[in-house]
Amino acid sequence: MKTLIVDPKSYIDKAAELILKGELVVFPTETVYGLGADAFNPDAVEKIFEAKGRPQDNPLIVHISRTEQVESVAKDIPKAFYTLAQRFMPGPLTVILPKGDKIPYTVTAGGDTVGVRMPDNVWARALISASRPLAAPSANISKHISPTTALHVYEDLNGRVPIILDGGACRVGIESTVLDLTAEIPTILRPGAITADMLAPILGEVTASGTVIKTAKSPGMKYQHYAPGVPTFTAQEMLRAIAEYDKFAAEGLRPVIIAREVSCGMLGNRAHISVGSTGEEFANRIYAALHDAEKCYDRIIVEELGDSGIENSVMNRVFKAAGGHRV
Repeated sequence: MKTLIVDPKSYIDKAAELILKGELVVFPTETVYGLGADAFNPDAVEKIFEAKGRPQDNPLIVHISRTEQVESVAKDIPKAFYTLAQRFMPGPLTVILPKGDKIPYTVTAGGDTVGVRMPDNVWARALISASRPLAAPSANISKHISPTTALHVYEDLNGRVPIILDGGACRVGIESTVLDLTAEIPTILRPGAITADMLAPILGEVTASGTVIKTAKSPGMKYQHYAPGVPTFTAQEMLRAIAEYDKFAAEGLRPVIIAREVSCGMLGNRAHISVGSTGEEFANRIYAALHDAEKCYDRIIVEELGDSGIENSVMNRVFKAAGGHRV
């Protein structure tokens, strides 16, 4: 199969035709690029797992283009969903709801709940509007770094998908927050740009859970994810990162440090990649930095951030990328 990177302005109709024929299409969102298939077509959804090499017990999120479409993919929808939709949709929020009858169990990994989100990207919503709600994970080989540009997708999925709609670099840069509304208390299963502090005033109470469960309700709960192809570590302190860098270099390896701009000033001539000054900039740039680092270096060390707000969400991805390895 030949994979084309195309301008969505000219290819939305063609992309919609492919979706309705049961094929895969890669599309941009504000978080990361998605690998989409008709959410109502189990054979099409199977192709997602084949293209990614994704475990069958890892559920997919269903993407919609307008709020009323939720009624075609979920049932027993609580009022809280519509309140959240008014405030955060379109946007980087996925809500777990009871699965509707039209959604095959292939999408939900055999579970009775489904994740639903409305991406804040004009081309993503145009594709959904011209076809159907899309089941879509990130458009990368399973467990590899998530893609935030069309080129990242091409490097992983060339020959596995027919077209990639190139919408430029993703604005947010990490996957959506996943919020479970089927729990007794609304529970964040995966942190993202929509934080607990932003949700609490609307919902009254929110909890967070890192619990591994037998049937996952959310992607990214059961496996190491976002991982570069070279050993990756995190460092609480920059002096520790520098010491480990120097040790790797003395062994003849090529290490690199990924860090905030202010920390990079401490590194002298050591190889480093700056990911900005704020948590939002770190989120936006971290996957691109990991993609670049794995191509040129033997070891990656990532500076750790705080444990609240967007910094906590970024570190959720970084810790999984490093497989819990800390220097």
